[in-house]
Amino acid sequence: MGPSGCGKTTLLDTLAGRLGPGITQTGAILINGRREKLAFGTSLLGQAPKQMILINRDTGAYVTQDNVLMSTMSVRETVYYSAQLQLPGSMPAVEKRAHADAVIREMGLGDAMDTRIGGRMTKGISGGQRKRVTICIEMLTRPRLLFLDEPTSGLDSAASYPVMSHIARVAAREGMTVVAAVHQPSGDVFDLFHRLCLLAYGRTVFFGPASDANQFFTESGFPCPHLRNPSDHFLRTINKDFDEEIVESSKARRKTAAEAIEILTDAYQSPAYSEKTMDRIAEMKGIGGAPFRKREQAGFSTKLFVLTRRSFVNMHRDIGYYWMRLGVYLGIGICLGTIFYQLGHSYSSIQSRCEVIMYTTALLTFMAIGGFPSFVEDVFRRERLSGHYGVAEFVISNTLSATPYLAVIAVIPGAMLYYLTGLTKGPDRFAYFVVNLCMCTMLVESMMMIIAVIVPDFLMGIIVGAGVQGVMMLNGGFFRLPNELPKPVWKYPCYYISFHKYAVQGFYKNEFIGQTFPSDQLVEKNVTISGLRVLQEKLQVEMGYSKWVNIAILCGMVVVYRVLFFAIVKIAEEVRPKLRGMRCKLCK
Repeated sequence: MGPSGCGKTTLLDTLAGRLGPGITQTGAILINGRREKLAFGTSLLGQAPKQMILINRDTGAYVTQDNVLMSTMSVRETVYYSAQLQLPGSMPAVEKRAHADAVIREMGLGDAMDTRIGGRMTKGISGGQRKRVTICIEMLTRPRLLFLDEPTSGLDSAASYPVMSHIARVAAREGMTVVAAVHQPSGDVFDLFHRLCLLAYGRTVFFGPASDANQFFTESGFPCPHLRNPSDHFLRTINKDFDEEIVESSKARRKTAAEAIEILTDAYQSPAYSEKTMDRIAEMKGIGGAPFRKREQAGFSTKLFVLTRRSFVNMHRDIGYYWMRLGVYLGIGICLGTIFYQLGHSYSSIQSRCEVIMYTTALLTFMAIGGFPSFVEDVFRRERLSGHYGVAEFVISNTLSATPYLAVIAVIPGAMLYYLTGLTKGPDRFAYFVVNLCMCTMLVESMMMIIAVIVPDFLMGIIVGAGVQGVMMLNGGFFRLPNELPKPVWKYPCYYISFHKYAVQGFYKNEFIGQTFPSDQLVEKNVTISGLRVLQEKLQVEMGYSKWVNIAILCGMVVVYRVLFFAIVKIAEEVRPKLRGMRCKLCK
């Protein structure tokens, strides 16, 4: 416990092993008298393991200060999906659902079971209820060690005590150890604590039985006034944020909080109290205890199915995922279709067809940068740190759930655009058109997911994605013909790594092969031009392979981008903690 900025969360993250290998740590942390590895790359031996270790799901759970939840899910769905991921695969689905409902009711959320979480766009449950849902998720497995960061934030006194008292009862019944960081608990909540660690700006002011804290403050010269909440008194005594105002406003000389912290710290370090703490540590080292048993979870296939289903439902309910994009696509399709309405087969229609194809490839795929929010990174990071599933399950499930929606937003606007403009008729040609367009949207969405990992900020991600797409468009072979591109950089390698090259050339082949057009009457009268000649001479299309090879290349690029996304996520999990540690060292 302590005032804001005193180091509560930092200490909790250190105990839970969430600071990462780049942070310099001293001292030792023992569980049941043994040195064991914890989460996020840290080790109780003080040495970072070679491979990143996620939060030890066999040992405990961590409830973060932020309530990171999917806004489209109801309370029941949120907890039940988590139960399917965390609970053993051998447990029947009926039992998992019953257990999830029981945990929800224990947290006082029975009346809100079918209410959606809500977010910026939709109204949902309150902030305090979201905090309780977050606690429900981590309480599902009855962890042996439970870390709670500000569990009472957002809760009023009428709700905070029942929640904390229930956690205390479950902890006593299940043999759990609960380590909670709290800011300013009510008197009833404070009475639930067995031991208290009081922090003030990174320093330990007191650590021992919570019932002894009042006596410690009294003996140090800071007695708690009658009828005042002890926790309020402790925090008021050691909060030095307003020391200057106290000095200026006080007529009589009063000790500032900075002076009180020095007095209390010295008193705590005196033999009378420090020896008690050291004796308690020695006693706990001697207790030892059985090592934590490995906890069974759902299998790979079960997690993949659950994640795919949850992601599919989330995408269906959130209008910002694909439905808004579908509306924009329809609008663009109507604009292009009416501007280039029924092109016909005149000589000028050759250029118009090329423009339609390029605008379709450019505009419709450019709008796919809206796929940036489809990667719910905050939820993924929380569940990933808690060991609910691996990166592979997430990548595959996201691909499976997004593909049907991407197909819909490619087929419907594509069909409208195709027949309004009067492109080459034929079911096989139309099928190729929409498949090519679908591959493009999938590819851009995959690219945006990679950018979302590297640049997690939404606005910056959209800007970076738009910039990357713009460069790829310039090298697509339309604005500048392939043979006219400067060979260094722009043709080698940019032209060959731009997906626009393969998409546009595939569209060109699909449109012009087998067609004939009248020639320019000012140059050649009564002469026809074959589509093959247009492709080779006017558009400089590579004709050494079929248009289906272009589709295969695009499909391969989708796979490569998804694999690259998987690799970057894995790398980011190792690199980000180290970068955080380097920043801390530089700040010092």
